[in-house]
Amino acid sequence: MAEEISYVITTPYTLAKSRTGGILSRLLSRVDLELIAAQIITPDETTVQAYADSFTAFSNPEKPGSAELLRDYVLNNMLPSEGRAHRAALFLFRGENAVSQLMDTVGAMYPENRSIESLNGETIRDTYADLLRDADGQVSYFEPAVLTPHSAKEAAANLRIFAKFMHGQDNVVQNLKYDNPSAIQRTLVILKPDNWRVPSTRPGSIIDMLSRTGLRVVGTKIYQMSTADALEFYGAVKGALEKKLAPKAADNAVELLEREFDLVLDENARKGINDSFGVAYAHYQFGGIVEFMSGRRPEEVPFEEMDRPGTVKSMVLVYEGENAIEKIRKVLGPTDPRQAPGGTVRRDFGSDVMVNAVHASDSPESATRECGIVRINENDFSRLVERYLDGGLTN
Repeated sequence: MAEEISYVITTPYTLAKSRTGGILSRLLSRVDLELIAAQIITPDETTVQAYADSFTAFSNPEKPGSAELLRDYVLNNMLPSEGRAHRAALFLFRGENAVSQLMDTVGAMYPENRSIESLNGETIRDTYADLLRDADGQVSYFEPAVLTPHSAKEAAANLRIFAKFMHGQDNVVQNLKYDNPSAIQRTLVILKPDNWRVPSTRPGSIIDMLSRTGLRVVGTKIYQMSTADALEFYGAVKGALEKKLAPKAADNAVELLEREFDLVLDENARKGINDSFGVAYAHYQFGGIVEFMSGRRPEEVPFEEMDRPGTVKSMVLVYEGENAIEKIRKVLGPTDPRQAPGGTVRRDFGSDVMVNAVHASDSPESATRECGIVRINENDFSRLVERYLDGGLTN
């Protein structure tokens, strides 16, 4: 089968209810597809209307009424209202049979009444969606939780609608006014590469744990940190490692040398070992951090390749709300997972100080600096859509 791209979009209700993490866990662990892009969008009236119309344009004659039900839902729940647009999360997947794999995981939208006993939670919609009818058989409540296309042609048409809207839009949305805006913070969160090495529920589970904070997700993207970005992002760590690791490494080296050669080194020799071997060791460990985040050790990367996207993947998220920085870091736990209390992200998913699952900004100044380095206002979603569709991936 030819490779396809397709998408899943969470409804504004699903995103507002912080169910995105659970849904993403299902998607990442149950489909043999690669998540290649993600974005929070606040579609305008033109975009929502075009998307709603697509349901009837691609309706399935074997399922009468379903297209109209979905069209009406989109018009009633995704159109801007009360002076603001509504957030939705859009996830782009690539792989063989992408459309059918996502459809199977999302699950069918059943137009008939179903008993509670017939639901088993196997699909996303079994768990998160609702369709209720009144005594006259009319739909009294409908919430599909997520939306996904039923054919490659429908996927292509809808993705072009969304990509057209995304041009010129900031990746971090601003659709809500706060009573006390001075109390509102934004913080950067990075789900590190150790969460993406194999398909698993880890990324979604972490997002689900972060939802305890009550903060709003206002931006996200899939990100491959370049070597240059990693060097800049973790630049301050280099000096800290020199102070922390160089003396210990030098002491170990002195002990080995004195034992091996049966001599006592004076202070000048000890200082020389610290300034040479000790500092070199600290720099080597720093290179390990860069490699972990970008996929390559900095000393092995030619200068002309420093700005190329890395070989490993992360997910960047921006959370917004009162005391956002403190709330996120409390749920994460200490940098060293071994010191983190139970129930924190790093205790549950981290291994050591470096492989600790998640990075989060430690101050408003750090958040601003880090958002700049990862170029949070840029997102490759629309570019990827256009590149893949123009390359014929849906044929």
